[in-house]
Amino acid sequence: MAAAPSRCLLVTGPPGVGKTTLVMRVFEALRAYHPHLSIRGFYTREVRESGERVGFEVVTLDGRSGPLASSKVSSCESFTWPTVGKYKVDIASFELLALPELQVKEDTDLFIIDEVGKMELFCSAFFPAVMRVIESNIPVLATIPAPRLGRDIPGVARLRNHPGAVIDTLNTGNRDAMREGIYNQLSSLLQKR
Repeated sequence: MAAAPSRCLLVTGPPGVGKTTLVMRVFEALRAYHPHLSIRGFYTREVRESGERVGFEVVTLDGRSGPLASSKVSSCESFTWPTVGKYKVDIASFELLALPELQVKEDTDLFIIDEVGKMELFCSAFFPAVMRVIESNIPVLATIPAPRLGRDIPGVARLRNHPGAVIDTLNTGNRDAMREGIYNQLSSLLQKR
């Protein structure tokens, strides 16, 4: 008997390789060819000023957005925010937008989570919400960062080692084939739901 196809697809790769672009193209194709699907989740995108990256924002799949992290913020409350490199992480904004998108509901066909990374994991409720999604039997497409200098973020390592997860490593040479393969795998899974 063949093993059941994985319902947890994790895309990893170095920063800037195109993980978010791949996920968004798969989402757009699924929405175009399967408009009846209920797809929940979020993605993160860079915020640029004069060509320079100054932060990131979180965007829900229905288009709502808010700050995730910034190198420009200097409010009184931001002095207590955690930092990743030069960026201060706005946990409250992230929680407000991302956590409701990860509520497991019976009518949800697919979750998209971009990304499960260091900034997002500063939110203490985020990783438990991700685990509930993964264990819900609803298909998940998520991105995770590649280990840096051989070290993995603990929450990311748990996902990477989850028995139901399949990990695809994205690089510039396999982007198109991987996008098509993930789209086909999700389409097949979603037709069986």
